Amino acid sequence: MIKKCCFLLLSLLFINCGDTSITIDETTVFRYNEHANITTLDPAFAKDQRNIWACNLIYNGLVKLDNNLEVVPDLASDWVISKDGLVYTFQLKKDIYFQEVNAFAKARPVTALDFKYSLERLTDPAVASPGAWVMSNVAAINAIDEHQLRITLKKPFPAFLGLLTMKFCSVVLPEAVEKYGNEYRSNPVGTGTFLFKTMGRKCKNGTAQE
Repeated sequence: MIKKCCFLLLSLLFINCGDTSITIDETTVFRYNEHANITTLDPAFAKDQRNIWACNLIYNGLVKLDNNLEVVPDLASDWVISKDGLVYTFQLKKDIYFQEVNAFAKARPVTALDFKYSLERLTDPAVASPGAWVMSNVAAINAIDEHQLRITLKKPFPAFLGLLTMKFCSVVLPEAVEKYGNEYRSNPVGTGTFLFKTMGRKCKNGTAQE
């Protein structure tokens, strides 16, 4: 996480109620126009562009795409692919922290175990992530040590590195997922430049409500 973080104010409905009773420091707010409602801020369900774009501001993965659509490091500093194309070993950057969003979610370093948890979560039947297919060719995920993650495939698949750039593969804070359960979608904790501060306000019968 970049140590100097901005607050991200998102609304699931993006409706301006004209309520001026709340004073907000404009320097802590990022706003953008969204034509459709954001339905979740859980990257395991980021299958639509509206959700992907928002999750992209909050989360990071092992790798990402640059402006030329080339795979480049994100939270992984580098990686090695075995000669047979089956084993991908990622070295994680050090001093990367989860966001501190409240008294419960305290900032702590990201580890290989966090990535193992996040990637295996995609294939958990109880989660039912639409991104489970990304891990369909994965035989095993192992945390070799605190900063080294190893992913073993069932068969060689050169495009696998590109699949890991998808927001499905973002690292999440396990403690937050376990605490909030299904409500994690509106209580996200990532490592990105922006953190989620509050839900937007919606209108009901002309009255602004949370």
